[in-house]
Amino acid sequence: MKAFLAAVAAMIVITAAAPLVLQEVGFSAADATTGPDVRLD
Repeated sequence: MKAFLAAVAAMIVITAAAPLVLQEVGFSAADATTGPDVRLD
């Protein structure tokens, strides 16, 4: 049971932190799909 609760806690932390970390690194969906031939408004 401890392992399950630890996994759930890790999942919550990763889920909450991932968007913040990826935004800080500069890896967003808009950045990844934007190029000279793609225009995002």
